[in-house]
Amino acid sequence: MAKESMIAREVKRARLTRKYAAKRALLKAAGDYVGLSRLPRNSNPNRMHNRCKLTGRSRGYMRQFGVSRITFREMASFGLIPGVKKASW
Repeated sequence: MAKESMIAREVKRARLTRKYAAKRALLKAAGDYVGLSRLPRNSNPNRMHNRCKLTGRSRGYMRQFGVSRITFREMASFGLIPGVKKASW
């Protein structure tokens, strides 16, 4: 389970990304890199991390399912993910 502070930090980054998206696009189209550098760093979408929807784990994230690899294995072994069979793991 991820720390609450780490999850809160990701929520803040998502909020800032949405807030400055239009301004960032205008500055980028105009080629104003000085103006881009004055925006908050966490407003850049590149600073976002994918996190597991259930545990908040950032590593081993499976984008197609939105969960970490560990959660995926647990869900697959209990039959909660349709079309996935446990082969030899």
